[in-house]
Amino acid sequence: MSADGVRAHVLILGGTTEARRLAGALAATGTEAGSGIRAGAGRGTASGAVPDVAPGSGTAPHAPLRVTTSLAGRVSAPVLPPGETRIGGFGGAAGLAAWIAAHRVTHLVDATHPFAERMSFNAAEAAALSGVPLVALRRPGWSPVPGDDWHFADSLSGAAAVVADLGSRVFLTTGRMGLHTFAHLADTWFLVRSVDPPQAPVPPRLEVLLARGPFGLDDERELLARHRIDVLVTKDSGGSATAPKLTAAREAGIPVVVVRRPPVPQGVRETSSVEAVRHWLLHG
Repeated sequence: MSADGVRAHVLILGGTTEARRLAGALAATGTEAGSGIRAGAGRGTASGAVPDVAPGSGTAPHAPLRVTTSLAGRVSAPVLPPGETRIGGFGGAAGLAAWIAAHRVTHLVDATHPFAERMSFNAAEAAALSGVPLVALRRPGWSPVPGDDWHFADSLSGAAAVVADLGSRVFLTTGRMGLHTFAHLADTWFLVRSVDPPQAPVPPRLEVLLARGPFGLDDERELLARHRIDVLVTKDSGGSATAPKLTAAREAGIPVVVVRRPPVPQGVRETSSVEAVRHWLLHG
């Protein structure tokens, strides 16, 4: 145990519901849960348990932990988790490894969004450079059920290539950062829901709905009907249950363009269980 009484320092690469749940679970088990925001240098998933984590890499039961969650800073007013919070990037894998060393991080958890591909690869490389154990907390992906009319694409550009053939009024739920991919579709009307306003370039026929989830099934039914949506475009963000927007689209007979997840680093231990990660951190 160090002089300040902290046995281990956990860095959670966050921004997801799972990351906030993990930080909350650790805070609820006697962790050091300070507060405050530290600015970074720039900008900054399915199985049940983590059986192959090396014994002894965790901490003794009930030992205090220092928990820091890192957020990319893409949202102007993020929901902050318990514990310390830093906002901004690290400057690539080497910068992350340097931060890990400078702040005596002992455990790294990649709980980023399933489409934060670059950050996940940086986490894997930084863990290898620093020798710090890494676990990826990845929410499971979605699967179609009877009644779904899904059309898969490997990228946003792939989705843009097929959406106009499926309908003319599109509910685009892929995030404001990728709207430029659809900017050339002048004859298609788009509805975008976002926490912050998008920046140009954007599609010329665009309506922006500023809102923060979660959204219930009745909300999604009403939205699809009110805006006369005839196509839904989404990323396979996944989660423990099918998103209400997918259920509403199925009920309405609306086709859905689903962007597949990008590849993930090979050889990284992963789980979809917050409790499995908490147990690993506290008990090894």
